[in-house]
Amino acid sequence: MLEWWDSFWAIYSSVIFGVGINAMLALSIYLTLSCGLLSLANAAFMGIGAYAAAMISMQTNLPFSVALLTAAIMPALVALVIGVPTLRLYGVYLAMATLGFGEVVRVIVLNLDITGGPMGLNGIEQKTEWWHIAVLLSVTVFVLARIRRSKIGRAFEAIKEDEIAARLMGVNVARYKLLAFVLGAVIAGVAGALNAHYTFTIGPANYGFENAVDILTMAVFGGTSNLLGPLLGSFTLSVLPEFMSSLKDYRLAANGFILIIVILYLPKGICDPAKLRAFRRRFLSSKAQ
Repeated sequence: MLEWWDSFWAIYSSVIFGVGINAMLALSIYLTLSCGLLSLANAAFMGIGAYAAAMISMQTNLPFSVALLTAAIMPALVALVIGVPTLRLYGVYLAMATLGFGEVVRVIVLNLDITGGPMGLNGIEQKTEWWHIAVLLSVTVFVLARIRRSKIGRAFEAIKEDEIAARLMGVNVARYKLLAFVLGAVIAGVAGALNAHYTFTIGPANYGFENAVDILTMAVFGGTSNLLGPLLGSFTLSVLPEFMSSLKDYRLAANGFILIIVILYLPKGICDPAKLRAFRRRFLSSKAQ
């Protein structure tokens, strides 16, 4: 039994690590989507966290916990700075602005010597253990679940449904939007740090447009009506490539196709509570007959 587990872990450990990190990334964009914000900045926040943590580990003797804390703080500060002017935009204009921010981050990293330039950073010490991801993912889910049931969560939902009505009811729309944006950046930054300390190497290409689309696809595919949706979407789209290895060169196109299909036929994702309840009623009624 032990030999079977060792063999399984040796083959699929990278997939398991990827599922956990992708789950955190999907939850990071779920947070902004739950507030009605179509932001594509999470890949850039992931990159900021990854580079900040990697440089802490490679240039100092500080513990891994300090690197993770830095990976949470740096994206949060950047999100505060860009969030105030950017979050006045809506819909596709916000998406374009945050996508542009991601490109700015990529170009800056590409041209800095301290970040390794086009070659990125190599030889990052492998400090990420499975329990780091398990604990941080569990904490993230717990905190977001508490937020969802709190006054903050109700404010997020009100803003998503009708921003003008929420403002008329006394909700500080700008403050809650900025809060969702910053918290999403924190989660993405920590995920980036965990990923950097597992893959040994990071580069500017890891945090560009393709990664931003991947993160959005995972959340939308699973659904943003509840926390289970992003977790299910990240798991499905992380494991699916293992069964479709022949299409690895067309992953971006496949993700775009999946996104279009879900938007057209499952606008609330595969984890839509209303459709699940309807399916359950039809199943029970057919079983009763």
